[in-house]
Order: sequence, then C-alpha cells, then structure tokens
Amino acid sequence: MQRSFWRKIPVLVTTFFLAGLVWMMQPSAALAYDNPELLPDRPTPVIDLAKTFTDIQEEQLVADLDKFTADTGWKLRVLTQYDRTPGRAVINFWGLDDKSILLVADSRGGNILSFSVGDAVYELLPRTFWIELQTRFGNLYYVREHGEDRAILGALESVESCLIKGGCNVVPGLPREQWILTLITSTLGGVICGFAAQPRRPGQALAWQWALIFSPLWGILFIAFGIGPVVTRTTEWLPLIRNISGFLIGALVAYLTPIFGRSSASET
Repeated sequence: MQRSFWRKIPVLVTTFFLAGLVWMMQPSAALAYDNPELLPDRPTPVIDLAKTFTDIQEEQLVADLDKFTADTGWKLRVLTQYDRTPGRAVINFWGLDDKSILLVADSRGGNILSFSVGDAVYELLPRTFWIELQTRFGNLYYVREHGEDRAILGALESVESCLIKGGCNVVPGLPREQWILTLITSTLGGVICGFAAQPRRPGQALAWQWALIFSPLWGILFIAFGIGPVVTRTTEWLPLIRNISGFLIGALVAYLTPIFGRSSASET
C-alpha cells in the first residue's frame, strides 16, 4: 500500500503541472480574437456579454470597481463571455497596464474563471495566489452551489481585500471543504505519531525515539498540511482547536490500541 502511494506522487505532480499550464494559457486563449464591435460605446469596467449579472448587480459592481480604482490606483476589470468575445480589443478599450487585473468568466470550460494580470500585481499577489483563487471560486461545484455571479464577486472581493492590505500569499478565508481536508491530515498525523510512540520494551512508557524518527512524516501532515493552511487563511481559533484536538485524539487512540488488544485477549 505504501509503495502504491509513492507511485502516485509522479502522477499527482504531473496533474498539477498540466493544470498550471492550462491556467497560464487560458487568458491568452480568451483574448485571441479582436472583435471591437462587441465593446460598449461608453467607458465601463464591466462587459457582461454572457448576461451573468442582473442590472442592479452590474450597476453596483461598476460603482465599486470605479471607486476601488480611484482609491487605490489598481484597475479591476470584468469580462463575461460565452459564444462571443471582444478578444484583444479590451486591451485598448480599458488601457490595461502593469497595474491591471482582468477577470474573464467563460462557462464553456471546466473552470469558469481566468485572469490576465499585470506585472506589478505579481509583486503583491504571486502566481500561486491566482491558481488557488481560480480553483476555489471557479470550479464547477462552487458555481453550481453559489452561481456564476457569486463566483465572480467572491473572487473580486478576495483580490480587493488583499490589494488593500498590501498583498497576500494565499487566498483569505477557509472553505469548509479545505478545513475538512486539514482536519483529516491532522488526525492522520496524530495516528502516525501515536503508532510510532507505542512502547516496544517491557517497562517502557513511551518510545519517544521512534516518535522522533517519524516526526518528519507526522510533522508534515500535522503542521504543514493541518495547521499551516488554517493559520495563513483565517484568524479564527475554532478550526485550529479542532485540528489540534484531532491530532491528539488520533495519537491517543493509536497509542492505546495495543493496550485494548491485550485486554480483549486476556478476557477471552
């Protein structure tokens, strides 16, 4: 089983690499054509060709983006499309530059969101941030549950909050699905630590040497995958307390398993 796990690692790495290539190629594909006749006849930060927003939503979004640009100098622009796209014509229409962020929403793909980001933006929001942002808000499950409009607005809110506070390495907020994954890794790390710490000699209470030997494994699961994603995405204490509790419970159960086994054998 352990060999099977290690054999899957190259497959996972290849999958993430291909996903990254697809993500980097999407903005260029979305702007591959030049159809200026689809552009509006007045300045606006939102071009809603796919009719994703209601009139009230679009008016509010336009006002918010104009105010954000006036207050911060960062240009956030939104293009929704389906079977028609103005393509590269939006570059001149919006005057996109190094301080511009273009969000393109197209529901024809597996992920509805793609981004074209200016060079100055990467100094505050690295490429990994945009990959996580696209994955969190643009995936089909999120869109199916919340709608395309909320996916776009949620992504914009994350970008705005990060730019206001001077940059982010990760997307703020901890979705329930991601927290559950951190809880599982924390508990698994505790189980490994508990098994490693089981006494192996008569009179020994704790095999701390073995626990130390296996510390890179359970430490990565608990600290890097269990605690790290929580503390970098939210200031709430409850998810952190639950993950620590999951680690301790997993370690305790794994540590006491031989005792329970010996008790059952003696009773029979």
